This record gives sequence, structure tokens and C-alpha cells, in this order.
Amino acid sequence: MITFFGALLFLILGYAFYSKFIERVFGVDDNTPTPAYTKRDNLDFMPMSWWKGNLIQLLNIAGLGPIYGAVAGALYGPVAFVWIVVGSIFAGAVHDYFSGMMSMRHGGAQFPTLVGRYLGKHMKLFINGLSLVLMLLVAAAFTAGPAQLISQISPISFTVALGLIFFYFILATILPINRVIGRIYPLLGGILLFMAIAVAVALVFSGKPMPNLTFSNLHPGELPIWPLLMVTISCGAISGFHCTQSPIVACTMKKETDGRKIFYGAMIIEGVIALIWAAAGMTFFSGTEGLAAALAAGGPSGVVNEISISLLGTLGGILAIFGVIILPITTGDTALRSSRMIVTDILSNFMDMKGKWKILLVTIPLGIPTFYMATIDYTFLWRYVGWTNQVVATVMLWTATVYLLRNFKFHWIAGIPASFMTGVVSSYIFYAPEGLNMDYQLSMIIGSCITLAVLLWYAAQIIKYRGLKASDSEYAA
Repeated sequence: MITFFGALLFLILGYAFYSKFIERVFGVDDNTPTPAYTKRDNLDFMPMSWWKGNLIQLLNIAGLGPIYGAVAGALYGPVAFVWIVVGSIFAGAVHDYFSGMMSMRHGGAQFPTLVGRYLGKHMKLFINGLSLVLMLLVAAAFTAGPAQLISQISPISFTVALGLIFFYFILATILPINRVIGRIYPLLGGILLFMAIAVAVALVFSGKPMPNLTFSNLHPGELPIWPLLMVTISCGAISGFHCTQSPIVACTMKKETDGRKIFYGAMIIEGVIALIWAAAGMTFFSGTEGLAAALAAGGPSGVVNEISISLLGTLGGILAIFGVIILPITTGDTALRSSRMIVTDILSNFMDMKGKWKILLVTIPLGIPTFYMATIDYTFLWRYVGWTNQVVATVMLWTATVYLLRNFKFHWIAGIPASFMTGVVSSYIFYAPEGLNMDYQLSMIIGSCITLAVLLWYAAQIIKYRGLKASDSEYAA
């Protein structure tokens, strides 16, 4: 278990040290009043304690993502541990911190607004559409599974279960954040964490050998690690969906120093959860071949159920059913809420959007296509969530990079992971079956060319802002 515990230690050290470095680069100031006070409306903007914010953020960004994604990523073997650790510390947590803190600094601005401010109006138009598509896909994908399980274990039909879930979605989207999300999400976030810890403890004492990373299992055979692993495990390493959720909690922050605990901290916790479930997937089924057979037979839900019930007994069965039903729903409702906030943000440029009836009129048109997509096969939807999700993450990292460049700060902390993720999404779309399904070598060549073009743009931005800094210094002198 050396690789597993080593990875766990690195995640803890990443939060203890690297998060503080990121905070210093950003530059926090608790004397600056946050939007929770300056724009308080008792709907989206209102102050909450940091621990509530952390657990709400954890539940918003997690759901079943770090469980299902990590179990699927375990097919790559122990190398999945490396991606979870490196991705969480240097990419995912940085992405989440800047998306939350930049939103807070810009009055609770939504992700597309930040993109428009730093990457231009054309990119804003593109990301407005892409982020809305992503959130509706996530809401639909994370609704179909719970509705199917409810119909299997109760006399309620799938369609009725879907309708009940969407009725809750509408309520959670239009009610003040402290009515539903602020009250029950911290508790549900705690249950998600407890579920993972219970599985980890049971796994350690199960007597089953947990695989370590070695030269012989460094590569999983026929599966190419690059770029498939980085898209398969997203929520446990880096996920663009998170930057659509961070503004929700950014509107509730009491002070700027809470951001490290809320945003960076929640991502590290999610990394720990993903690490545990990846280890469970590799260990419980005695290797990747056994896991592949289990996934083919029962899918991610079947694998999670079998692991939970076998390791934790009756408690595991309850937690598994609870997880498969409740956790996806809590991701779906905040996805719809974020969609509503983005559309409201767009429409507020043309009209007054205050009032519950106007909010409801925005929410219902978003719910209709989501309801329809929820009736489509889950695996089909999830294929398109993966790449879309990582494109959004890449754009957010470039937004943070330009923000740091403009403020003459250490931009490499966002620029390096942004460059890495550009390579991932540029090559994945050409190779993946849901993309263009091209030859692997050709896909890598095209992806490399696109990445090189983006890196040349990055170099031009560095030269530009260095020139501006030099001009400002000369003027000051």
C-alpha cells in the first residue's frame, strides 16, 4: 500500500504548502468587503461560514464524479494515483481557487463573464454556449441514474421519478441558497466524505493486496494513458464543471482568506475521495482485468454497490443506495442553478432580472431540454460530458493565466497546467470514439500542432505584459 499512502500524503502536503503559495500569489485582503455583504440579496448573495462553504463546494463539485470517474480510471492501474495527485494539487485545486476568488473579486461574476473580461468577447460567446451545454449535460446525466434506481427499488415509474427530481431541481434553483443548499448540503457533504473514509479503512483491513506503482505496471497495455486518463478521471483531478460551481459559493464568502479553505481545500478532499475509490476498484476485484469484467457486467453503479456492501455490510448497502440516488441529484440541481445564474447574468445587460417570477421564467426553459436529455442513455451522455468538461477547465486556466499576467504576478502557476490541458483536449477530440475517431499517431500530431499554436500565443502575451510592466516602471521612475 506504499503508493496509495504516499499519494495520500502528497495530497495533504499539497494543501499544507502549495495552497499557501497560491494564496500569496493571488494576494488576499480581509479588509476588502466581499460580495456577500456588498451585494446581499438573500437569494444568491449572503454570508456563510467557511466550513459550510467548503462542504457545499465539495458536494457541488463532487456528486458521484470522483467515485464513478475514479473507478473507471482504475482500469489504468496504479498510474491513476499519480494523475489524481498531480492533477489535484497543481491543476484542479489551482483552477478551483482562481475560479472562485476571481468571481469574488469581480462581484460574484459567473465564469463566462470572467472569460470575456480576460480572453475577449468572442471567447465569451463560445464559452457561454459551451458551459451551458456542459451543465445541462451534467444535470441530465446525474438525473437519469437516480431515477432508474428509484424505479427499480420502488413502485414509482422512471418517468414519475424523473418528474419528482426535476420538481426538486426547480425549487432548489429558485429558493434562497440558505433554504436548501445551505442547510442540508453540509450534512450530505459530510456523508460523502464519511462514505469514502469508511471504504478506505475497510479496504486497509480487508487483507486484499493493494497494487503499488512499478515499472512493469506503469503502462496499462493497450490503453493509451495520454490523453484518455486525463479525461476519464476529471472530477478527482481537474474538472471544468467546478468553475461553473465556484461562483455559487464565492457569493457567500465572509472574507478573502476563506477562499483557500473553501476552494483549494474542497478540491483536495475530492482528490482524496477519488484516490480511495480508485484504490478500491484496483484492489477489490484483484486487478484491472477483474475490474473491467465487473464494469462490463454492472457498470459503475454495480461496482460501487458491490464494493460498499462487501466491505461495509448493511451500512455499505445503505450508503451505496444513498450515494447513487442523492449525490448525483445534488450535483444536478446546482448545475441547473449555475445555468440560471449565467443566463440571468446575460439578460441583466438588457433588462431588470430581479424578482422570483423572472427567475422562474429563466429556470423552466433550461429545465425542459435537461428533462428530455435525462431520458437518453446515461453512458451516451457521459461520453460528451468528458471532453466538454476538460475544454471548460482549460479555458478557465487560461483566464487565470491572463489575469495573473495583467496584474504582473507569477503566471506560471496557471500557465503550465493550462498548457498541459490544452494538449489533452486538443489530442483527445481527434482520437476519441465520440470525437473524430482518428488514428492515434495522427491525432497526437494534430493535437501537438494546436498546442504549439496556443503556446506561441502564450509567449506573445508574456512579451506583451512584460513590455507594459517595463513601460510602467519607466513612467514611475
